[in-house]
Amino acid sequence: MRQENVGPSVTFRSDIYNQSAFINTSVINVLEALVAGGIFVIFILFFFLFNYRTTFISLLAIPLSLLVTIVTLKALGYTINTMSLGGMAIAIGSLVDDAIIYVENIYKQLRKNVVLPPEEKESSLAVVYGASAEMRASIWNATLIIIITFIPLFLLGDLEGRMLRPLGISFIVSLFASLIVAITLTPVLCSYLLTDEKRLFRAVKGSWTERNLSKVYRKALQFTLKNSKILIGITALIFVISVFLLTTTGSSFLPAFNEGALTVNISLAPGISLEESAKTGSEAQKILLQIPEVKSVSCKTGRAELAEHSFGENVSELDVPFELSDRSREEFFADVRSRLKALPGANIEVGQPITHRMDNMLSGTKANIALKLFGSDINDLYRIANQIRSEIADIDGIGDLNVEQLVETPELKIKARREMLTRYGIDINSFNKFIKYAIGGQPVSDVYEEEKRFPLVLRYYDKARGTIEGIRNAMIDTYDGKKVPLSFVAVIESSSGPGSINRENVKRKIVISVNVAGRDVGSVVKDIKNRVNERITLPEDYHIEYGGQFESAESATKRLLAASVAAILIIFLILYQEFKDSSLAVIILLNLPLALIGGIFAIKASSNVISIPSIIGFITLFGIATRNGILLVSRYIHLGKDGRDLNESIISGSIDRLNPILMTALTAALALIPLALGGDKPGNEIQSPMAIVILGGLLSSTLLNIFIIPSVYFEIQKRRKK
Repeated sequence: MRQENVGPSVTFRSDIYNQSAFINTSVINVLEALVAGGIFVIFILFFFLFNYRTTFISLLAIPLSLLVTIVTLKALGYTINTMSLGGMAIAIGSLVDDAIIYVENIYKQLRKNVVLPPEEKESSLAVVYGASAEMRASIWNATLIIIITFIPLFLLGDLEGRMLRPLGISFIVSLFASLIVAITLTPVLCSYLLTDEKRLFRAVKGSWTERNLSKVYRKALQFTLKNSKILIGITALIFVISVFLLTTTGSSFLPAFNEGALTVNISLAPGISLEESAKTGSEAQKILLQIPEVKSVSCKTGRAELAEHSFGENVSELDVPFELSDRSREEFFADVRSRLKALPGANIEVGQPITHRMDNMLSGTKANIALKLFGSDINDLYRIANQIRSEIADIDGIGDLNVEQLVETPELKIKARREMLTRYGIDINSFNKFIKYAIGGQPVSDVYEEEKRFPLVLRYYDKARGTIEGIRNAMIDTYDGKKVPLSFVAVIESSSGPGSINRENVKRKIVISVNVAGRDVGSVVKDIKNRVNERITLPEDYHIEYGGQFESAESATKRLLAASVAAILIIFLILYQEFKDSSLAVIILLNLPLALIGGIFAIKASSNVISIPSIIGFITLFGIATRNGILLVSRYIHLGKDGRDLNESIISGSIDRLNPILMTALTAALALIPLALGGDKPGNEIQSPMAIVILGGLLSSTLLNIFIIPSVYFEIQKRRKK
């Protein structure tokens, strides 16, 4: 509709709240992180290999894997959104890992082969095939382990499951596609692009990076093996410290979104007129427009019962798009809450559109935490609820704190006098029907006026039902066709009662709603529980249930941990099947605590809050970290079969695998830097905690892996030879 068609007094605004703007901004931010991660991958590959052909072959796995992922998502009915793109962004550094391992080993074997005497040389194709076959089992098992560790994500239910499932699918599909590319296309390209003997002769010594890293690593590893027990002990101590630090972190369900808009709910006393409620909404708009960051404000007062999110005439909902400049989001939210406190008699809830809806789905209230007080007497419930409110009001981190409003409204009680009903021969059903039809009214038909329809209601005229005296004198039929006043057979009196009574599982309840500000939800809930247990004594048959985000977080965490234990057992079986040795499988699984160290320290250094995305980051990290252990142990075994002594097998094997381990770890980790640093950008909120955990865990597991795994392997093999 055009403005000129409705008159000059009507204008249209499309910038109040448009969810598509948030979606588009989120998708663009995740795409930028994806591209930036790809640039990091290119830099790492060229820095280590110093060869544009090997870099090209390795990088080719990225577009092919992403293309397969997009086609698969389309076939499964999913869309390209922040979650599916986030899965690709998290996986992008790992997509080249399999190809890197193949290319690095093939290139190394080709360089060794080219300097051999003619009678010992093999054909280039034979070298490529042999180098590929050497790595195939290790790469296959390593990638399979990563996929298995991601399976627990699909066991999440409800909101978090539906939200994170596209991320899991895109991650697994892209990773599996990269494996297929590595074992099929990569060796073929190597046979075409890396077999030129002139180039191989020039590259025999390896890149500058490779040569210098090998020298430093050899000396460091020799020192490590001489002091292996000390190093293992120090690492164990660091692990214990990190586990202790884990117990001191906060917790939440999902990170706070950056939606660029507020949703403010203003609740007044039930029964207030629409005009008064709208007046309060207008006052709130004026207050909010005085805040510099606020771009505009719209207000809805009351909403129809059949609407998607209905509320009464006493409730106003304001959409407030904003743009931050000099202040943080927490400071802005605090200012909004502070200014809106000037509204008399109003309960204020400040949140964001999507977050509000999520809270409503999780707990039935538009708040982070819902304390549901159950009992039999509504007046006692209201009194205890206000007592709880006053006791917890000063807890740090509470932003909005409201008790469900309960207002006494006038009511008319009509109680049957059964002995009189019996005397006049009126059965209780007839009595109830009379009250229902004569006083309440009964629709009997519809009346149409053009396109409008009105119910035709049968009831007593207003003079007889509009006053207590009129109702007392209303005539009711007796068994013999006579009529008597209603007051003869019923007690009719005026009283007051609650305007509404809410129930859950048949029990009466009242809700104390809490929004959290500047602190994690888990810590606030813990403090609230402690305060309530210490200071509130509930009558018999009264109890409190805590609902909201933290409840979903606890449920999802338990489910993820149980599934993770099962996944670790499956990983152990896979490793045992490959090495036929439980000790070697346990050595590789040592990467899990090594990765946990870095992940925990990364959380402490960033948000200090563990959320569901953080836990998924740990699960993903475990799978990625085991790859390096598989590469090392399989190489030790291979060299040991050639008759080398234990010390030389470990040192030579570790140096042989140093380049691929560092490259795969750095590409996987550094590709996550854009996501890790962009956690405050729309669209990156969920992926950022995952990226932070994986980044920190990969750095610690890689650094410790190249020293701890050789040390533990050295100690175990020494004992076996005694």
